[in-house]
Amino acid sequence: MERNEFMEEALKLARMAEAEGEVPVGCVVVKDGAVIGRGRNRREREQNALAHAEIEAIADACAAEGAWRLGGCAIYVTLEPCPMCAGAIINARIDRVYYGARDPNTGSCGSVINLFEENYGFRPRIYGGIMENECAELLKDFFRDLRQ
Repeated sequence: MERNEFMEEALKLARMAEAEGEVPVGCVVVKDGAVIGRGRNRREREQNALAHAEIEAIADACAAEGAWRLGGCAIYVTLEPCPMCAGAIINARIDRVYYGARDPNTGSCGSVINLFEENYGFRPRIYGGIMENECAELLKDFFRDLRQ
């Protein structure tokens, strides 16, 4: 699969979150060309501030690998990771981060801060703007409909 195909998988999960009344964010963790972890936003359903798409996808990938280190993996997420999720990516040692839409409020890959440039001893490579229009439109439509 190519970058867009993995982001399309994340978008499918985001649409599932939206159908459940959640902010539409989806995420997949990929290793050796295969999806090994999936997640979507479930904060409202779970009433849990930790129920972000990336956290769920990382937990799923760790279970699949039987390890907390996810070296050799890439993460695809429809929205730029927040500080908590960026920290989880660092701690899981995920090599590459691909995200769709920028998050001017909490984005931690450069929009507010780039936590991956800090001296944590591990720095994944970042690739932003993957299917950015599709990811951003999904979020814009969700929040527009919510306001109406």
